[in-house]
Amino acid sequence: MERIEKTIVDKAVELGYESCGIIGVDEVSDFADKLRERIEKAPGNDDFYGSFFCFANLREEFPWAKSLVVCIVKYGVYRLPEHLDGLIGKHYLTDIRSDEHCKEYKFSVAFEEYLQSLGMKVETNRMFGVTSMRWAAFKAGLGIIRKNNFFYTDSGSWIHIEGFLTDREMEFKQTPNQKPCPQDCKLCFSACPTKSLSEPYTMSPAVCVSPLSVREADLINSPESANMGRWVYGCDTCQDACPHNAGKWRQSEDFPGLDELGKAISLESIVMMDYESLTELLSSKFFYISPDRIWQWKLNALNAMRNAYDEKYAGAINAALNDSNEHVRRMAAWVSKYLQI
Repeated sequence: MERIEKTIVDKAVELGYESCGIIGVDEVSDFADKLRERIEKAPGNDDFYGSFFCFANLREEFPWAKSLVVCIVKYGVYRLPEHLDGLIGKHYLTDIRSDEHCKEYKFSVAFEEYLQSLGMKVETNRMFGVTSMRWAAFKAGLGIIRKNNFFYTDSGSWIHIEGFLTDREMEFKQTPNQKPCPQDCKLCFSACPTKSLSEPYTMSPAVCVSPLSVREADLINSPESANMGRWVYGCDTCQDACPHNAGKWRQSEDFPGLDELGKAISLESIVMMDYESLTELLSSKFFYISPDRIWQWKLNALNAMRNAYDEKYAGAINAALNDSNEHVRRMAAWVSKYLQI
């Protein structure tokens, strides 16, 4: 008789996942040690990393949980608007976590229902994960964590990891076949524009472009703003620099609504758009910037214009001087003065 674990793993692959593994919930407990290492290596990030200690003790929040089913899905298969490369992170453009129209979301729901049909109690969190999903995937043998802290499979780092807690004791570990990073390779943290990656397997969220682009920040007085380049939401720099990602993105499919979205987004359109339209266009997909902070998009776009100025931006910058939001007006005045336009 076939083990239930093998049946579950095969079902995950049948539905569309790249791979699947199963571990006991206590196997992620040593994630706490990794957090302490991060806090020691990246001073000033105690609050950020401290908020994740709950991920190391799943039984505290889910006392009934006994195993964690971990699934990998690759998203590096979609055609991307060329002009958004370097503006918005690829993961966010093809965010499968909340888009009910994409196939990945649909087979995630189908897999959860399948586990429940086996008589299991199941808990998942598609948006943020039930634990540190990279660490869980590593424990399940689905791939390796590279020097830039991203999880890699044969599809590179352009993958998403999902976890499903169950109340049944199970285990099914895979054997990763990825080679580790060469000891002398420094490409990812050499490429990091703000030096958030100061050495392998470290990261300072306080200066990382990705969190800087989505949290409320004073870009005018931020020493990192000049190094954010054209990024307005997220950052792919360390992943793009990694040789293990070379040729891994296959632009062979269309992501629902992405072509239409790409036609509506540019640095100029973000700055010129009214707030109602900006909220309607961006808030549901790019949810790390909440509707009440939708003006942050304009700040980021103005900063990108400053960092990579083109004469075509002058009209939008000047228009922003009269924006209804004081943060945007202040940013526009600073950019205008900096560029002397």
